[in-house]
Amino acid sequence: MSKHTDAAEERMMKSIDSLEYNFGRVRTGRANPRILDAIKVDYYGQPTPITQLAGVKVPEASMLLIEPWDKTALNNIEKAIRQSDLGITPSNDGRTIRLPFPQPTEERRRELARDCKTYAEECRISIRNARKDANRAIDRDEELSEDMQNAEKKKVQKLTDTYVGMVDDMLKQKTAEVMEI
Repeated sequence: MSKHTDAAEERMMKSIDSLEYNFGRVRTGRANPRILDAIKVDYYGQPTPITQLAGVKVPEASMLLIEPWDKTALNNIEKAIRQSDLGITPSNDGRTIRLPFPQPTEERRRELARDCKTYAEECRISIRNARKDANRAIDRDEELSEDMQNAEKKKVQKLTDTYVGMVDDMLKQKTAEVMEI
């Protein structure tokens, strides 16, 4: 591969990573520890991610169990979860925090599926922008003959098709997961 296709593929892979991250934060009926990634806890005056303060376990499909290493942080973790927009009420037993994930309603599942489609479309746009930028760079590269430029553009298009296909597969899988009762 050339420097142009390598750069395009790197950008496309970053788009896929971003989509995976966004999909991981979509709340389904299943407990997923990644939903806590965006929540910061005030720990000795520093905003700290929950995963740096506690072990997060999934004892059953619809429950997260948070076990702080420092028990004094328990109330701060609970407070941060309550103030977040998760829509889940934590229960604190003095040693651990349990987060029960209720099954979303049919309407909420459709909303979540729409959100997933939006994330997927943003990713497709990002991949197409990477293709457009690579094609522009190929056009400006004076070292390449016209035939070589066309060959490079075909490689970039093939990469684009591959990554857009990955997005479609990921969306299909995530939508099925969201719509599952």
